[in-house]
This record gives sequence, structure tokens and C-alpha cells, in this order.
Amino acid sequence: MSAISAAERARLENKFPEVFKTSFFKRHGLVFGIALTLAYLVFCWFFFNVGPALSNGKWDRASIYVQDWFSWRAQPRLRFGEDGVVTPQWSSRAQYPANATIDWLTPNADGSMTVTFGSQADRLDITTQQVDVYLNGEVWPVTITADAALAPEGAPAAIQQDRQKVVVDFGFEGQAEIRANQVAVQRRFFGWANFLYDPKSPLWGHDLFSTIGLILSGDRINPEMSNASYVLDQWLNNQAWQHGDILVKLLQTLVMAFVGTLLATLLAFPLAFIAARTITPNRAANWGMKRFFDFIRSVDMLIWALFFTRGFGPGPIPGIAAIFLTDTGALGKVYAEALENVDDKQREGMKSVGASPAAVNRYGVVPQVAPVFVSQSLYFWESNTRSATVIGAVGAGGIGLKLLEAMGTNSDWDKVAYMVLLILFVVFLFDNLSNAIRSRLIGPGAH
Repeated sequence: MSAISAAERARLENKFPEVFKTSFFKRHGLVFGIALTLAYLVFCWFFFNVGPALSNGKWDRASIYVQDWFSWRAQPRLRFGEDGVVTPQWSSRAQYPANATIDWLTPNADGSMTVTFGSQADRLDITTQQVDVYLNGEVWPVTITADAALAPEGAPAAIQQDRQKVVVDFGFEGQAEIRANQVAVQRRFFGWANFLYDPKSPLWGHDLFSTIGLILSGDRINPEMSNASYVLDQWLNNQAWQHGDILVKLLQTLVMAFVGTLLATLLAFPLAFIAARTITPNRAANWGMKRFFDFIRSVDMLIWALFFTRGFGPGPIPGIAAIFLTDTGALGKVYAEALENVDDKQREGMKSVGASPAAVNRYGVVPQVAPVFVSQSLYFWESNTRSATVIGAVGAGGIGLKLLEAMGTNSDWDKVAYMVLLILFVVFLFDNLSNAIRSRLIGPGAH
């Protein structure tokens, strides 16, 4: 393609000056914006000490927490008796019934104890004078003295002397801390312990498939109820996992989100007509209502939840009130902007036949904005399902408070994972439900 002449170029520049004579920011704005963003990220890296924070992070502890999400640990303390007998002692969070036979924890006739970690090649043979550590079939004797446990010379990296104790790492299978008077064992297993039934339940030990067999069986376990009812009762009243309480708290969270959003929608709807300058030709009323919306939505939902928790105490009422106030401001602003952008032809048509102001709004305005209003309310309802979990953690009830309690123990991370999965499932369900309803109202582009 041949180059244009100087005269033709001058003619085009005069005719389209905005194309040939663009500003500096239009020509270099993208590069300038990228450079500014990179400079800001570098500033944040040093201002917030990101490098030292990453280098000083306890990544080994984080790894243990992550493993606790999808596995469980049995943690007996094998105490040394004066009579030479090694006795297991369990914490209050025992995962086994009393006097249960445990295949990986075997008492021997001479009073010693054998703990296996996956296979016989990785195990501990424990006596009160010596602990034989087997790693891949090779034995490493740990000597027990009056005040310390001593690792053998030339021991592998999995056996570490830590002051007066010896720490043995068996990888995912667990670890052991050998002391002068006991061996603290952490035996890890994949999955969630006692998820179906707690150790006090008569159904303890049944897995999912055997439970289905019980339900389909004709012989009743409890003569007073069917097997299906009995299984459900034992599952809901599982004292270890508290399924019944968690599901009630989850339902409470959903009710908080629904009721709070519904009340906000009902209040924001009429107030938006006052805030819209095309509907209410009163500048003072428009300004005052919009500032009211700005005030109640500028205070974060979490702050409102803390405020109402002080007033009403823990429970769903503070959560509903926090969602109601915050969403009234947000929905009122969105509704008012939608009202200010309606097509005036329908309103003028209603006015030309002598309709009252109420009838003009009812038949000339509401049909235009109703799909947008419903769509926005559905979106806020979906969002509040997640928000209700967060405000619940500060005392507003629901599953958020239950989640915070589980995290506070620093040992119930499997239960934390269980509740997180429930929340994700509910959010996914309501997200798809909301998208489907919005698509019906304003077309497939709604989501």
C-alpha cells in the first residue's frame, strides 16, 4: 500500500484532529498505568515487610493444619509405670470407645507396647528402659534414662534429639515424642474420624455401606423406631461432630440472609421513589434520602453486627438487623438510580389520560424497573449468604459462630473443613438458583 502524500495527510489531520493529535495520557496511559501499578506493588512489598513475613512464616505448622483438614490424629500418651508396664492414656477427645481393640496399638504380655505406623517396617517397640524405633525395617534403639531419652549415634534425619526428648517423624503416618516417662504418639489417618457415629453410639464402627445395609435390613435395631429413623437420630446426635447443631446453625445463617435481605428490599423500594429526582421533584427530599442511604451503607455490615450484638446479645437478631440496615442503603441507592433512568414515555402516556401520581408510578414506572429490582435483590440475597457467615463469627449467631469455635480449639480443623464445605455447597446452590431466576426475569445475560 503506497504512502499518502503530505497534502492528503494535512487534510486528514485537519478533518480528524482527535485521531492524529491525541493527548499524552491517551498515547501512553496504558504503559504509565502499568508502571504506576508495579511501583505501588514494590512500595507495598517493603512497607508491609512482605519478604520477612514470608521467610519467618511457620510453614511446617501450616502444613500440619492443612493435613488436619482431610485427616485425623489419634494421640495417646503411653506412660511408663513403676512396675515396667506401658499404659495408654487418652485425652477427653478420645476417638475410640473404652476398652476398644486398636489394631495399630498392641499391648504385649511383658507389659511393653507396640505402635505401628502403616506397616511392621515402621513401628515402635516400647518398654520402660528402651524404645526400639523401626524405620523401613531398620532398628534404632532409643535409651531411656531417669531424666531424658537419648537418640542413638548416627541416627537418620527422621530421629532428632530435642533437648531431653527424642522426636521421631514417620511422615504422614504420624510422629512420636519419646521422653523419660512417656511416649506421646500422634497417629494420623486419612479421612474424618467418627463422622457417622461417635464412640458412645451403638452404631460406632459402621461405615457408609454397612449403614445403608442397616437401613435396608428388615430387623429393627431399636424396636421403638425404624432403622432409618434410628440411623438419622444417631447421626444427628453425634457428640463428636454435632451434625444436628451445625445444620441448625447453617439454617439460621440462611434465615438471617433471607430475612435481612427481604426487609431491606421492602423498605428500600418506597424510599427509592423519594430519592429519585425524576419521580419526586423535591431537591431537599432527594438529597436527604440519598444521604441517608450513604450513611447506613457506609458503616460496614460487620460494624453494625457488633453494635447490635451489644444491644440484643448473641443470636440471629443482630445479624438480621445488620444485613437489613446495610442492604437498605445499598439497595436504595441502586433502586433510585434505576428509577432515574426509566423511559418517560410510559409515564407521560399515563399522565395524558389523567391518571393519579400513584397510578402513574404503579403502571408507568414499576413494570420497567421490577426486573432490575428483583435481580438486584436476588444478587444481594446470594451475597448475604456468605456475609451472614462472617458476621456470625462476631456473635450474630449462625454457622459463623460455630466455625469460630472450632477454629479456636486449634485441633478441630477437620470440623472446620466440614463446615467450610457445607457453606461452599450452600453458596453454590443459591448462586445457581439466583442466576436461574434472574435469567428468567431479564434474560440470559443476567448472570
